Amino acid sequence: QAQLVESGGGLVQAGGSLRLSCTRSGRTSSSYAWFRQAPGKGRDFVAVISWIGGTTYYADSAKGRFTISRDEAKNTVFLQMNNLRPEDTALYYCAASARTNSIWSTDYAYWGRGTQVTVSS
Repeated sequence: QAQLVESGGGLVQAGGSLRLSCTRSGRTSSSYAWFRQAPGKGRDFVAVISWIGGTTYYADSAKGRFTISRDEAKNTVFLQMNNLRPEDTALYYCAASARTNSIWSTDYAYWGRGTQVTVSS
C-alpha cells in the first residue's frame, strides 16, 4: 500500500506561481504523477517523474510553465507551477504507479485526495 497527501494549493492571480507538494509513505512506486480535474471535466494528465532516475514527461499544457521534481530524502514530489492561467483552475491530484512514466490515469493504483488550485483573471 502507498499513501499520498497533497498540499500547496490555493488562490492565485493569473501570472502567479504555486508549488504543490505530494508526500508519500508506504511502498515505493516506479512513477509519481500529477493529474488535474476541472469542474465538469475528466481527469487530465499534467506531469510525471520516475522515482529512480528522475525522468520527467509533461502534458503540452504544462511544458515550459510547470516543473515536476522529487526529493528522495523527504519522500516528496513537487509540482512548481509558474505563469498560471485561469484555465489551470482544477483539483490537482498526486498519483503513484508501478509503471514507468505512464500518462494514463488507469495505470495509477494510488491517489491522494487532491488540492484545489484556483487562478483568477
